[in-house]
Amino acid sequence: MDYISRVKEIRDLLEKYNYEYYVLDNPSVPDSEYDRLMAELILLENEHPDIASPLSPSQRVGGKVQDDFKKVSHTRMMLSLANAFNEDDLRDFDRKVKEATGLDKVTYMCELKIDGLGMSLVYNHNLIYAATRGDGSVGEDVTSNVITIKSIPSHIDIDGDFEIRGEVFMPKKSLESLNKMREESGEPLFANARNAAAGSIRQLDSAVAASRKLDAFWYYFVNAKDFNIRYHSEALALADKLGFKTNKERRLCSGIEEVLKYIDEYTLKRPDLEYDIDGIVIKVDDMDLYDRLGYTAKTPRWAIAYKFPPEEVITKLEDVIYTVGRTGKITPNAVLSPVRVAGSLVQRATLHNEDFMLEKGLMIGDYVVLRKAGDVIPEVVRPVVEKRDGTQIPIHMITNCPVCGSPLIRKDAMHFCTNPDCDARQIEGIIHYASKDAMDIEGLGEKVAEQFFNQGFFKSIPEIYSLVDHRDDVIALDGWKEKSIDNLLVAIENSKSQSLERVLFGLGIKEVGAKMAKTLARKYINIDALMNASVEELLEIDDVGPIVANSIVSWFNNEKHQDIINKLKEIGVNFEYKGQIAQAANSYFSGKTVVLTGTLESMGRKEATELLEGLGAKVTGSVSKATDVVIAGSEAGSKLDKANALGITVLDEATFLSLIK
Repeated sequence: MDYISRVKEIRDLLEKYNYEYYVLDNPSVPDSEYDRLMAELILLENEHPDIASPLSPSQRVGGKVQDDFKKVSHTRMMLSLANAFNEDDLRDFDRKVKEATGLDKVTYMCELKIDGLGMSLVYNHNLIYAATRGDGSVGEDVTSNVITIKSIPSHIDIDGDFEIRGEVFMPKKSLESLNKMREESGEPLFANARNAAAGSIRQLDSAVAASRKLDAFWYYFVNAKDFNIRYHSEALALADKLGFKTNKERRLCSGIEEVLKYIDEYTLKRPDLEYDIDGIVIKVDDMDLYDRLGYTAKTPRWAIAYKFPPEEVITKLEDVIYTVGRTGKITPNAVLSPVRVAGSLVQRATLHNEDFMLEKGLMIGDYVVLRKAGDVIPEVVRPVVEKRDGTQIPIHMITNCPVCGSPLIRKDAMHFCTNPDCDARQIEGIIHYASKDAMDIEGLGEKVAEQFFNQGFFKSIPEIYSLVDHRDDVIALDGWKEKSIDNLLVAIENSKSQSLERVLFGLGIKEVGAKMAKTLARKYINIDALMNASVEELLEIDDVGPIVANSIVSWFNNEKHQDIINKLKEIGVNFEYKGQIAQAANSYFSGKTVVLTGTLESMGRKEATELLEGLGAKVTGSVSKATDVVIAGSEAGSKLDKANALGITVLDEATFLSLIK
């Protein structure tokens, strides 16, 4: 047998074994046989580069490193679904479907709503590309990462173009393993499986994506009618036959009463599933009815997503500890008996301030109701008063800083440490400076910053850049190796070239968030011009009021802050604005209030916003009498209607592009 035939044979076998193991959960060969074939395939591919293929099973371990992800225009819009939050919403949906179709009873397909990242796969026998949802019209080509998911077929046995959509997700066990490793290395933990999946798919190094052990379910055969398929349930059956992993918990329901029973059943089963779900998707099964039911600007009328109410659990409030933020703000935090809620283990929850604790009537030793606000942030809802047994202890707000012992002052509802040199404030300031929205120093997260601060490797923001002098000391610490510290040192060095607005935000000037930092950077171009600005001059800028202006001037007048800036300049940190500068004299948009609506083919919403702001426009999210211009892309909805009613200037995408050129 020649090597080409042998490679094809091995690839086919490995694809078959992947399907058996990852889709059917019924392997026919031991791991040792799979590993032996994989080793032989890699050897043959290395010896014969002419047979290399990005879809080979050998590529599922990753290894491709990209500079960025190219954009992909979806052949059909990846629409979102309208939401239902209760039984009345679902019955209203059913009523509208019956009125539009003339049916007395509708057959629905009910499917679990996987909490992951929407994805589209396009095939013509072989996988052509995998793309994220993006803005629904344009996504990102993430094929090199998606192909590392071993349950996804690299080729299918069907003629013609074929597109299927679904959800890439991280199983609960994978999230637990990943967070354990991140905790050991001092990296921030993922709050939930959805964030972890999204972050993994957008890794530029596919080997990182491969290590995250993602999976995927597929639930919508986009062009099923091209294959003479009428029913959604038939389309899913074909997907099964072609080797795609579909969710077997789905069920055909005759009428809304069966739908409600299905929802009740899986509301109870939800905690025991091996993956996170945040609701149930209900689709009309007969796809011939889809055109009759139609679409809104953003959602189909033949499907709806029932969203689970926030999951509530009961756990014990064991203690209250206090943390100090970079501004000196003191935050009380609940120490809880570990409990799983909405997909992750929770042991801490913020209690915000003294008033919050008093209003809730909380006591140490209470059993409390806990949930995740938005399925993300742990939130103490209330104490379970009937469980009190007399051992509970009242909570009294502390009067001194838990770190430096300085007296606290109360301002509005918050308490603050009065010591500007408090270690906790310095650590939080360093963490903020290194954060993603500021200087983006990957690897210098909360635990690492605290560890290095306590070791004396740095005590201030400028000293971050001297960490290279402690390289050998870091390697001597548990959990650190040469590669990990060298990667961190590269990230620190790269941060020197960030644009001015990131430095301004990172310095932690009170009242200057990321958006205000960008406004100031565009206006003043360099740090020296901003440092010399007066309160009166700052007040001439849109969105800058007296509180913000005085805070900025006061911060720059502080000799300690001036010293920090001078030291950063000596180190080589950039203090120039690198973005597009407003063209006030030449731009049609200068000084105008602009609203974007619909989908632009040429660019995403964020890119268009930044471009308009660079041309002197103020971009807002809603149409009002103060709006000067509305830019309307495809699928524009109510904002366009309101603009026309108010007589506001409306530009289509072609006119918009001609004006910015």
